[in-house]
Amino acid sequence: MRFNRILLSTTLVVVALVIQVSVLARLQLPGAVPDLVLLTVLALALVYGHVGGALVGFGAGLLSDLAPPADHAAGRYALVLCVVGYLAGLAKPESGRLRSAAGPLLVVVSAALGSTLLYAGVGALVGDTAARHVGLVGLLFTAALYDLILAPFTVPLIIALARRAENDPLGEGSPANKAADVSSGWLASGTGLSIGNQRGGLRAKAAKARVARAGRIKGVKRL
Repeated sequence: MRFNRILLSTTLVVVALVIQVSVLARLQLPGAVPDLVLLTVLALALVYGHVGGALVGFGAGLLSDLAPPADHAAGRYALVLCVVGYLAGLAKPESGRLRSAAGPLLVVVSAALGSTLLYAGVGALVGDTAARHVGLVGLLFTAALYDLILAPFTVPLIIALARRAENDPLGEGSPANKAADVSSGWLASGTGLSIGNQRGGLRAKAAKARVARAGRIKGVKRL
């Protein structure tokens, strides 16, 4: 991943994690907790694709595993968000532009349900049965509902920030760098071959003019 992607992704994930732990987790809503970190991973995956989504998801999940008050094994949520980020990145449009809001909302609902099921499944493998006591059906419903309500206020903003960072004038392939390459190439060649080519072109034009002038004079003499 490029430096601007790493910097933006890290900043957004840290901010989302702080808001989720310090604000959303303390709302004491019934069922699940609104997952702002998950929405951040989804939004970035829709811009960066499946590889970038998997990397961002793994990093975001690992931070969530280590952030207090984590009560599960480290790496559990990293695995979940890595898989979710990869799958969400597959939904990235080829043109890079989303035609409607239905696609991202469908991705949000699918990710909310899939991450909850995968998290509970991994927990069952390691002996964590908390999902059974809370109620898996209630967790699925509330997770999808809360993330769907929060998505319109977060996903479009994160996508816009990621796209703006992709058009960084300091990045590779940007118009500014292309102009710099053109100007440097012009400076490099303008003192040598370009001047020689220009002189050769002027000489050829002068020779053609002399030939044309001589032809006109001969024509007058024939008359």
